[in-house]
Amino acid sequence: MRVVLIATYELGRQPFGLASPAAWLREAGHHVTMCDASRGPIDRDAVAAADLIGVHLPMHTATRLALPILEAARVQAPAARLCAFGLYAPPNADHLHACGVDVVLGPEFEADLAALADALGAPVAAVPSSGAPRALPRLVFRVPDRSGLPPLSRYAHLADTDGGTRIVGATEASRGCKHLCRHCAIVPVYRGHFRVVPVEVVLADIDQLVAAGATHITFGDPDFFNGVTHAIRIVESLAVRYPGLTYDVTIKVEHLRRHRSMLQTLVSTGCAFVTSAFESFDDDVLGMLAKGHTCADAEQVVAHARSIGLAIAPTFVAFGPWTTLERYARFLDTIAEWDLVDAVAPAQLGLRLLLPAGSPLVEVPAVAARVEGFDAGHLAHRWVHDDPRIDAMQRDVMATVGRQARRSRRNAYEAVVACATAHGIGLAASRDAGRTRATAIATIDEPWYC
Repeated sequence: MRVVLIATYELGRQPFGLASPAAWLREAGHHVTMCDASRGPIDRDAVAAADLIGVHLPMHTATRLALPILEAARVQAPAARLCAFGLYAPPNADHLHACGVDVVLGPEFEADLAALADALGAPVAAVPSSGAPRALPRLVFRVPDRSGLPPLSRYAHLADTDGGTRIVGATEASRGCKHLCRHCAIVPVYRGHFRVVPVEVVLADIDQLVAAGATHITFGDPDFFNGVTHAIRIVESLAVRYPGLTYDVTIKVEHLRRHRSMLQTLVSTGCAFVTSAFESFDDDVLGMLAKGHTCADAEQVVAHARSIGLAIAPTFVAFGPWTTLERYARFLDTIAEWDLVDAVAPAQLGLRLLLPAGSPLVEVPAVAARVEGFDAGHLAHRWVHDDPRIDAMQRDVMATVGRQARRSRRNAYEAVVACATAHGIGLAASRDAGRTRATAIATIDEPWYC
């Protein structure tokens, strides 16, 4: 069968979410064309001739970008079976069906997608948009097949601390998460479960990424330390296999604190930085989000990581229904006080809480009181702050960040401080941000969006 797999956005990375199912489909004898809409036009001839069209939806941005592509594919290939798969597919099933999607598959999709291709011509029921969630399958993972994707050189690069750049390859060592943070889109789908990809499969994928030119690896796991022993085995093997190769991972504050003894291993095996969802410096907000850590925990993690030379790149939900002028002032001041100005991506200074379909946070009273309904066009619940000044400031902060796109993180931070000050916020430590001492941190040269 002729299968077309389409990606719209995977954080500027070569799409693992296409390469992995491609391996299953090609192994079963199907002809697979992969199209990455973030890097070029979709092959209209391949779409028109397809028997099965699958669109990967790993993120909210990817899903919104996919909607017009799905509608166009329905017109271009009316006889093809149209499938949406990935983390954001099940929560948005109703809207996807309205766009002409026949089948909706969740995040552990490879075997089901291959079975769907095998069964073309027979009736296949769409995954229901309501009712009991389907149990997560346990897959026997294949090494992803990346042949036919754009070269790695066309994707995001790492800007190294020495002024050089590295070509980035991306893979996964695990999926899902055993934690239940209330704002996380993984929770409604995985419900506290995670799956590990065998070490030999991960290393084989990295082998082909290195052969394709990668000198840095991004591990796309929601939390690299969900299976800490598994993770350490991989990076230790990687350091032996490819001395000089660097990598980055995402790890919860809670795990960075609990597995403190493992952090030196990250340093010694080439970890360029660790992304960690701090979300807030306010304990009340952290409790509302069920993050599993306190502000003091985060401060200790930053201090310890700095003492051993491990760079931490925090992410935040800077604006939520709980944000006040005082809290935002404390947020900016704390970034300066903890010497994180160069570690925080500018967009993180202005991100607004996203409430996608299925978000458990919608049930929290402080949030529910501000929700005004579901916006099908944006695939998210609308909410408005009870203080109009906060929403106005958030819009101005993001506009300020956009204007600073080509400037340094420090310049962007200082511009945001000026913007906040213009909105009447009194700041303290942030005024002295220019005197902070943090060393440079490696960065990916493509903006991060959820």
